Amino acid sequence: MKRSTTALISAAIFAAFASEAMATEWNVSLWGKRRAFTEHVEKIAELVSEKTGGAFTMNISYGGLSKNTENLDGLSIGAFEMAQICAGYHTDKNPAVTVLELPFLGVNTLEEEVAVSNAVYAHPAVKADFERWGAMTLMTSPMPQYNLVGTGEPRDTLEKMQGMRVRATGGLGDAFKAVGAVPTSVTSSEAYNAMEAGVVDTVAFAQHAHLSFRTIDQATWWTENLNPGTVNCPVLVGIDAYNALSDEERAALDGSVDEAIAYYLENYGKLLDRWEEVLAEKNVTKVKISDEELASFRVTAAGAIQSAWVEDMNAKGIPGQELLDIVTTTLAGMR
Repeated sequence: MKRSTTALISAAIFAAFASEAMATEWNVSLWGKRRAFTEHVEKIAELVSEKTGGAFTMNISYGGLSKNTENLDGLSIGAFEMAQICAGYHTDKNPAVTVLELPFLGVNTLEEEVAVSNAVYAHPAVKADFERWGAMTLMTSPMPQYNLVGTGEPRDTLEKMQGMRVRATGGLGDAFKAVGAVPTSVTSSEAYNAMEAGVVDTVAFAQHAHLSFRTIDQATWWTENLNPGTVNCPVLVGIDAYNALSDEERAALDGSVDEAIAYYLENYGKLLDRWEEVLAEKNVTKVKISDEELASFRVTAAGAIQSAWVEDMNAKGIPGQELLDIVTTTLAGMR
């Protein structure tokens, strides 16, 4: 009896260790704090755990694993298995996908942003870019068009934007530079301090970031219709980690993407509904840019920057015009 009991206990311990050994646990590198921008990552972690009965889990870290500008590097050395990046933080590392950060692409909704991102991510040149870092795209992080917050006199004309120090990255920074502003690419986490210290006069963000990084707390005005473009921030996974998943785990991950994106869109919609209340609460003035000024901005920034980008990509052996055409044809197909 004693020997039998000992054997049962040993078997139970072995089973527990075996179960633990077989479990898959991914570390996920994000930054800032949990917000609308990260809700699809939180959701996919929840869904994957549910679908695998807890055998595949994700530990989501907000800044504890890497700086936001170094997430691609972390993936490349296997420091973690999954991460969110923004292309504008390191355009030299992922040049092909920066087509999605060009100004005035004509994307009007979050649903359109999802569609054009997915179409671009599927292109071999974009895949090859990320494969150099041992990474692959899992899903996008769709964001609305960026707009400015600032203090003092509103920058509501191109003339007033000359000399304006603006926090704007990637193609957006190029657009503001084209009209005489001085862009700086401080990270989102540094934007509040940069604004407070007077390093920048204005900050270009989507609504969730103005809230999360508190730039709205310093603002006296907000441009409600400048809409020069947005940044593209895919969620990536390490290729080796992805290939190491079991068939069941891989199916759970891939099969949860659409549901996670749908949850993100629903949640972000609620945030946009609250935005008007936030502006009123903080007594922030809504500044509307005239149609004439917007047209001038497009003429000055869009064509020249897009053409220069295509030439730059061609010089790198990347089919720039082809990628730009994908955006155009995807939008036309949706409409």
